[in-house]
Amino acid sequence: MPATVIDDPLGITCTFSNGTTQVAYLGPCSNVVLARQLLVALADLVHPHGRLDSARTIETYLTAVRDLLSRLGRAGFRGSAEDLTRARVAELWMGARHQTESLGRILLRRLDDLHDMLRPDVRELVDGRLYNPNFRSNRRSLQPYTETEWSRLIETCRSMIRTSFAGYRDARAMAERAADPRTSGWSADSVQWLLLHRGPDAGRVLGTRERRCGHRPDAVPPELYPGGIVEAVADLFPPTEVVKAYQVLFGAYTGIVPDGLGALGLGGIEWAGDVTVLLDYVKGRTAAEGLTLSVAASRLLRQWLEHSSVTRAHAPEPLREELWVRFLPTGQLRWAAGPVEPGSRWVRRQGLLDDAGAPLRLHGHRIRTTFESLRDRRGWRGSSRATIDPNHSPQVEGDHYLQVSTPAQKNAVDAIIEDAQNDMVRRAQPPVVLDAEEAARFAERYPDTVERLHLDHAVIAELLAGERDVFTAACADQLSGLHGPTGKPCPARPWVCLLCPLALFAPRHLPNLLRLKAFFARQWKQMPAAHFMAVFGPYATRLDHILSPSHFPAEALAQAADQVADTDDELPLRAEETTV
Repeated sequence: MPATVIDDPLGITCTFSNGTTQVAYLGPCSNVVLARQLLVALADLVHPHGRLDSARTIETYLTAVRDLLSRLGRAGFRGSAEDLTRARVAELWMGARHQTESLGRILLRRLDDLHDMLRPDVRELVDGRLYNPNFRSNRRSLQPYTETEWSRLIETCRSMIRTSFAGYRDARAMAERAADPRTSGWSADSVQWLLLHRGPDAGRVLGTRERRCGHRPDAVPPELYPGGIVEAVADLFPPTEVVKAYQVLFGAYTGIVPDGLGALGLGGIEWAGDVTVLLDYVKGRTAAEGLTLSVAASRLLRQWLEHSSVTRAHAPEPLREELWVRFLPTGQLRWAAGPVEPGSRWVRRQGLLDDAGAPLRLHGHRIRTTFESLRDRRGWRGSSRATIDPNHSPQVEGDHYLQVSTPAQKNAVDAIIEDAQNDMVRRAQPPVVLDAEEAARFAERYPDTVERLHLDHAVIAELLAGERDVFTAACADQLSGLHGPTGKPCPARPWVCLLCPLALFAPRHLPNLLRLKAFFARQWKQMPAAHFMAVFGPYATRLDHILSPSHFPAEALAQAADQVADTDDELPLRAEETTV
């Protein structure tokens, strides 16, 4: 159902994708006309027309509307959106906070899209850059766990789950070979039979009150389960600590946000075969999300569904469709579902420590951050902008994930940046084009090249004489390791030499350069333009620059062109590089 505006009192009513309804009121305001216009824009931004899908987000927008109306009222403005001027809006933005300005721009933009109310110059200002960028000066991003902390946390959860699941299977086997204790007598097997068929509430016979009547013939022998009901039901009904281990491990395998992880239900699980699972969950700040689980996450989910099958069978009807349903043997409430609060007690019981030796601080969002920093990104190759997650905007990645890398990842990122910067510097250097001159004149014309490459007269003579030639150029040092291991011949492809700072081009290289130009032309015909520019674009541009009349006379270019047959046989190509 679409969101609607309420007039008396002024407010908005919304129905979200999870079925919940919210009625929120704006409160007293001096400009009812503009307030209602902003609420109309807000209603169109709410599910199902827009992406706003939570009560908390609606309250945030209403707070921004109140702030906007208050600031405009203090400035003496009593008109509607049609009366806003560019100067008035600029004054409003410059005096507002980042959140008020950002949300106010969104509301005015949507209002203008719906009813075309703003003046053209005002709309241009609304669509422009923010006056108050969000520097997040007070925000402390959660650092990912270190590799040692992460491995200890994962191994602890796996060990708890492995031990508990083994106990569950043993308890099922005990129950299947036993019978009703009223006919077979009390034993560990018959207790598990009772719990399996009648549920955990039948385990109250193991309570303290019944133990005081140990002289009764039907009383449970105290040596069976000295820990009482807590010990008896722990195998068939996973305790809260084990459920927490499942949730932590499932979050580590999937990276689902904590609110979405805790609200998972059986209705959001779709099995697409024996291994593949399509999981639907609700992310509180946005809306419904979808995820294809990895093999490890699918296997863990299948195991939990088996492990909780007895619990689910005896749970109250409303909780049976919840994923994390569990029985609580102590306390007032006997059944629960949803997320298990981390708490320090769970960490202390498992003996989890951080690298400093203090108890590890467990945080759901920190688990997600660690997952994002360690996840496998091999499937994102070819994406034009995928860095952390193709579903994230660059701003979200920069604010939440790129700045919270581990030291090893920071070093790797720094190395990538340095390589990219060096590559840009090399591409910006002009090509060195030789002619039939002596070494002395070459040193005079290219002093920077001689100094940069540490060339002496003997090396220059070899370059001019063709003794250091490769396919497309003369190489100042093939063992420098610029494109491969230092001390070994350069493994670069022929066109890579076009942008290499060690390459020197002479008239004798013109035939091969023209053969390379013909190769680029053939690749252009068979490759998509975007793909060609990504693979060969920079080299083709440099080649056009080298073959320009400013470097070689037209006669030399014409004579060299006569030697080109325009076939792949003229170049040292690999099988995957040939053209049709």
